[in-house]
Amino acid sequence: MTYKNFPMVPRVVFGRGSFNQLEEIIASKRRNSVAPFIFFVDDVFKGNAWLTSRIPLTYDDRIIYISADEEPKTSQVDELVEEIILSSKERPSGIIGIGGGTMMDLAKAVAIMLTNDGDTSQYQGWDLVKNPSVYHVGIPTISGTGAEVSRTTVLTGPDRKLGINSDYTTFDQVILDPELTKDVPKDQWFYTGMDCFIHCVESLNGTYLNAFSQSYGEKAYDLCLEVFMNGDLNLKESQDKLMMASWHGGMSIAYSQVGVAHAMSYGLSYLLGVKHGIGNCIVFDHLSEFYPNGVKTFKAMKKKHGIELPTGICAQLSDEDFDIMIDVALSLEPLWENALGKDWKKSINPQKLKELYQKM
Repeated sequence: MTYKNFPMVPRVVFGRGSFNQLEEIIASKRRNSVAPFIFFVDDVFKGNAWLTSRIPLTYDDRIIYISADEEPKTSQVDELVEEIILSSKERPSGIIGIGGGTMMDLAKAVAIMLTNDGDTSQYQGWDLVKNPSVYHVGIPTISGTGAEVSRTTVLTGPDRKLGINSDYTTFDQVILDPELTKDVPKDQWFYTGMDCFIHCVESLNGTYLNAFSQSYGEKAYDLCLEVFMNGDLNLKESQDKLMMASWHGGMSIAYSQVGVAHAMSYGLSYLLGVKHGIGNCIVFDHLSEFYPNGVKTFKAMKKKHGIELPTGICAQLSDEDFDIMIDVALSLEPLWENALGKDWKKSINPQKLKELYQKM
C-alpha cells in the first residue's frame, strides 16, 4: 500500500508580536538587491500604519494592495504574475501574503506561477505543478481558513472553482501573530471561524479519517468549542486559541478531506460569488441529514453570537443556474467519497442537490 507523503510548512513562528520578526526571517532569502520581495496585503490595511509601517521594504521591494471582496480567480493570478514580471528586473526573491484566506491563496498561486509556464487554470487539480515555487510566506490576519497550512490554493477558474493541490503549494514560512486579528469584524470572525469548525466536522465524520487527521481534527474542534461556546475566555485567549484551531483544522484535512458543505459551497461561490466562509455556513445550516451533531452545535453557536445568515440567495435562480452549481459540486469527487464512501453516487444526484440548494 502506498501512503500519501504530504509536505508540511517547514518553518512557523507563533506569538503575539512575532510579525516584528519578518525582516529577520526573510533577510537570508533575498537573492540579491534587484530580486524584490513582493508583499500582497489586504487593502483593508491601506493607511493602517500600525501594520503597514512594520513591513520591511528595502531595495525594489513593494506592496501590492488587493481587495478581498471577491474570491481569488485564476485570471487574477495571471494578471499579478504578468505585472510582477514586467515591473521587476529579476524574478522575486519571494512572495509574502498578509491577510485572510484570499491573500494566502493568491500568494501561494503567484509563487507557483512565477516558475511554471502557461495559464493558472491549467494547474487546477491534483499534482499538476512541475516546478518548485519561489519562496513564499503566509501571515494570516484572520483565523479559520487553514489556508496558511494547506497544500491547496483555492481559485475560481473559467470553468470551475478548484484548488491547485500540489506539494509546491505549501508555504515555506508561516508567521502566526494573534495580534494581527484584533480588528476583524464580528460577522467575518464568525464565518471564518466556522470554516475551521466545518473542516473539523467534515474530517472527523469522513470515510478518509485516520489517526493522523483525527488527532488534529479533535484538537481543532475542541478549540472551536472553547472560542465560540465558552464565555470565560478573554479576548487575547480567544484570538490565540482560534489561530491554533485554524492551524490544526488545516492539518486535519491535509491527510483526509472535507465533505458535503465544501463541495456545495464551491457551487455557490462559482455561480454567485459567495465568499467561502459565509458560503460554508449557508450550506452547513441545511446539512442535518449528513452531520446532525455538527449542525446542531453550529446552530447553537449561531444563536449565541446573534448571527443571521442570508436567506433566499437561490430563490431567483433558473434551472440552468442550478445545473451550473450542481456540476461544480459533483465534480469534487474526493469530497463526496470522503463524506459518503465509495458508493456516494447511489445517494447523491442532481435532483438531491437542487432540493438542498433551493432551501438556501
